[in-house]
Amino acid sequence: MKQLRVRTLFGVFVVAGVLSWAGARLWDSLGTLPRVPLAAPIVLAVIAVILMATALSIRARLRAQRERQPDAKGVDPMVAARAVVFGQASALVASLVAGMYGGTGVFLLGYLDVPPRRDQAIYAGFSVLAGIAVVAAALFLERVCKLPDDDDDDDPQGATPTT
Repeated sequence: MKQLRVRTLFGVFVVAGVLSWAGARLWDSLGTLPRVPLAAPIVLAVIAVILMATALSIRARLRAQRERQPDAKGVDPMVAARAVVFGQASALVASLVAGMYGGTGVFLLGYLDVPPRRDQAIYAGFSVLAGIAVVAAALFLERVCKLPDDDDDDDPQGATPTT
């Protein structure tokens, strides 16, 4: 399984933000802009909490196993793999969603004097912050579940020189 790259997540965030900003400008010129739901930052924050709780739980179980505590429960490799896949998928989707709400929020910054639009800008800002929290929690979960590197192998390609 490949490790998530922050560069990729940032790229998804920026592209989604630019497209969302352009779409918000177009949509506003044609009629009314769709609302930013109040549930958006709440759902993203709940996902971030779930990812962080999963990471902390797995980290504690791995630490107990490494310290050979008598009542330590091991971590099933499939559980760890599923947690990493969930974290990676959540990070990608959160980057996309945060970019969308970020672009919409940037568009709404021009209308802060209108109370309903100001509220929408605040919801969009909180959605971006919650999306960043999801990405951070997912990267932490991926780091917790990463297997240690094999220090015995001097050649990173896996080939041993012959004499």
